[in-house]
Amino acid sequence: MSDPQVASTAATEEADGFRSLFQVEERGIEAVPPAEQTSRPKELFWIWFAGNISILGLPLGIWVVAGVLNIWQALLATVIGSVGSFAIVGLVSIAGQRGGAPSLTLSRATFGVIGNFFPTLVAIVSRWGWETVNTVTAAFAIISIGSIITGRDLLPSDAPIVAVAAVLAFLLLTLAVSGLGHKTLAAVQQWATYLFGALTLVIVVALAFRIDWQVVFSAESGPVSAILIAIGTVAAGTGIAWANSGADLGRYQSPSVKPSRLVSASAFGAGIPLVIMIGMGSLIAITEPNFDPSNPLAAIPALLPPWMSIPFLLAAFFGLLMSNNISVYSSGLTLLTLGIKTRRFYAVMLELVASFVGSMLFLFVFANFYDAFIGFITLLAVPLVAWLAVFLLDMIKRTRYDSEALLVMGPTSRYWYRGGVEWRALAAWFIGIVAGYSLRLDALADSWLAANGLDWALTMVVTAVAYLVFGGLTSTKLARDLPGRGDRTHA
Repeated sequence: MSDPQVASTAATEEADGFRSLFQVEERGIEAVPPAEQTSRPKELFWIWFAGNISILGLPLGIWVVAGVLNIWQALLATVIGSVGSFAIVGLVSIAGQRGGAPSLTLSRATFGVIGNFFPTLVAIVSRWGWETVNTVTAAFAIISIGSIITGRDLLPSDAPIVAVAAVLAFLLLTLAVSGLGHKTLAAVQQWATYLFGALTLVIVVALAFRIDWQVVFSAESGPVSAILIAIGTVAAGTGIAWANSGADLGRYQSPSVKPSRLVSASAFGAGIPLVIMIGMGSLIAITEPNFDPSNPLAAIPALLPPWMSIPFLLAAFFGLLMSNNISVYSSGLTLLTLGIKTRRFYAVMLELVASFVGSMLFLFVFANFYDAFIGFITLLAVPLVAWLAVFLLDMIKRTRYDSEALLVMGPTSRYWYRGGVEWRALAAWFIGIVAGYSLRLDALADSWLAANGLDWALTMVVTAVAYLVFGGLTSTKLARDLPGRGDRTHA
């Protein structure tokens, strides 16, 4: 083949690849065939990097310090909490590589095709809740830009057209990425990292000039217990919240990729931006003790030169968008796992319609309900962590999944177990939830675990122990033995 022919073929392939970014992915929860699992770990790296580069990671750093830790302790807690928790996301990605299906679909093998309904329902409610919070917060970022331009404080009721337009723009941009599918998501997240990562870095540098470094380096250290609490706070607020999305993205990874690379790609892809943003938040907390972390969209611009306020708010808007892209793509698959019979694109649209309704209620009807709602979806972390404990332990014994049986909801599925439920897994899940929520009772509300927000840690430990005691790592007699049919074995 002559050089012109080679160049022409390469150009054609590049054009086809570009056009494929604008094609709607038709695959839903059915497994990705091994021949089509062609992604590499760098794809996961960029997806998670973009999803965690939001400037709103600063308040988490402020909460980590809480007037107790010095910067070195805060950084230690941040590294362990963020990198460690996203390593767990990477572990769940391995299940996706093995089975080629989304996380909650693979979970049918763990809990049974009927028993899996319960953790799936919790996951979809949690995802919808945080997507609604993302949308509302992004709308406030745009409204804040309006306040800067007009010179007066605006509420959604003062600029309803701006508020509704901001919500619609945010949701349509999400649809343009999450609706089209995995290939578009991977490409957009990578290029968004370059663009908005650079903008965020400029803002971080500007904030660095406001830091009193003498105060930072003279700050006293806090107790070891405070470091442990900070690690838990970071882990719960970052990787633990994303764990049930791991396989949704990992299912496209090539079978030839070593599992350890999936773990490192997820851990460092998310960990690098999180350490930067949470670390800067920690610096702010040490030198600006009166900073209000509950309203960063209003408080952070006060630390910046006036001309940087609008770039900051734009960075906040698009940072939330990058996170929402992943969440909505994942929740669309989770919605299909509930048994809804529709195309993946329409499942994503249904998610976004629900977010629009929720956003309108928060912006114009129940403004005072915002904090209470966040509190409610934060409570859902307990059952999500309980699911994670069972799912990870189940991965120890399960290195393959029957891709056909995962889609069968009746007694002929090899994952029917007894009555459609793997009772050991479901019982351990419920016990873990009870243990986590028990810290909300008056008798335990003043305990060390409850006071430091470690209900999720108690949940994980109790769930894991219960699953082991019930014999969760021993084999289960399946409703039907289907050797070789649809089996996918991790290489």
